[in-house]
Amino acid sequence: MPTETVYGLGALPAAAGATAKIFELKGRTADVPLAVLCADADQALALADEPSAAVERAAKAFWPGPLTLVLRRRPGLGYELGEPATTIGLRCPDHEVVRVLAAEVGPIAVTSANLHGQPTPATAPAVAALFGDGVTAVIDGGPCTGLPSTVVDATADDPAAWKVLRQGAITLEDLLRG
Repeated sequence: MPTETVYGLGALPAAAGATAKIFELKGRTADVPLAVLCADADQALALADEPSAAVERAAKAFWPGPLTLVLRRRPGLGYELGEPATTIGLRCPDHEVVRVLAAEVGPIAVTSANLHGQPTPATAPAVAALFGDGVTAVIDGGPCTGLPSTVVDATADDPAAWKVLRQGAITLEDLLRG
């Protein structure tokens, strides 16, 4: 599926075995967890364990957009997203197709549509060619050539202790000003 950054492989995280298929397709182990794309901040933050006021401000300021916030996972959530099982990477992408889909079916576990460590194809036909029958469907949203989302560990209550895990278009300074 397209996002405003790159194409992603997605699955419903509540469906048994669905996320395991993503790890298998990518040739990646579960020690690199999947993120979860959501329709809006309310849907996303409902998956977190008591998000702080700073997290809520960051979500309001930068979602929809290319920001993944790693937060403490809501106890008992049950999604198999990889390790650690106590956190969850959440994002509300700035792509209407994904937000409408997540509003209809619920949160979507996702990772870039590439083989682990390889470049991500920029078009739906290239994604389809790479994964073939391994994927059920490919949603063509046109070329996706942006930078991957910024990933920030926001598990600390104090934003000064947040850490950038992957730099994208949004900087930590942007978040702290947000």
